[in-house]
Amino acid sequence: MTCAELEILLCDYLDGTLRSTERAALESHLEGCAACAELAQDASGAAAFLDTVPQAEPPAELLTRILHQVPAGRQVAAKEPSWWRKLAGRWIEGVLQPRYAMGMAMTVLSLAMLAKFAPVSMRQLTPADLDPVKIWTAIDDRSHRVWDRAVKYYDNLRLVIEIQSRLQEWSDQDQPATAGQPNPPGAAKPGTNDKR
Repeated sequence: MTCAELEILLCDYLDGTLRSTERAALESHLEGCAACAELAQDASGAAAFLDTVPQAEPPAELLTRILHQVPAGRQVAAKEPSWWRKLAGRWIEGVLQPRYAMGMAMTVLSLAMLAKFAPVSMRQLTPADLDPVKIWTAIDDRSHRVWDRAVKYYDNLRLVIEIQSRLQEWSDQDQPATAGQPNPPGAAKPGTNDKR
């Protein structure tokens, strides 16, 4: 017997419902495997602890409520569907399923988000405004404007201006030091256009 088979049969062994051949095989495995013996000891300890717990009595009102709500062997007459279910039929029940309702809600939310970025007022919405090309160009235009504002804001930051001016000063200081050195062979002279 393997450890996996022992785990499957352990509950039946503790309940005493195993056949004699299976019980003998399980006990011989328990003698040879320390891990399974510890598992069986823990399981028997847990079962013994559960036997010490007193049984809880259900409240009388719960029993009364159950007895009144569950019919005693008699069949309950089928309810007649309401007038709107007769009128709408089964197709409306399919549409009212949670997944379809959530899908419709997500569609409305997506359209509302697109309308926020597109320059379209919902009160003046026409079918021509729902043209995907118009929507895409409006979103693209808005995104470029936002990007340009962010770049302009970044360029106008005092810290960025300070860093750029320091870098410019350092590059200006570095140029006179390299001006006195001769040009490497094959390099163009400063001030000449190299058009080949």
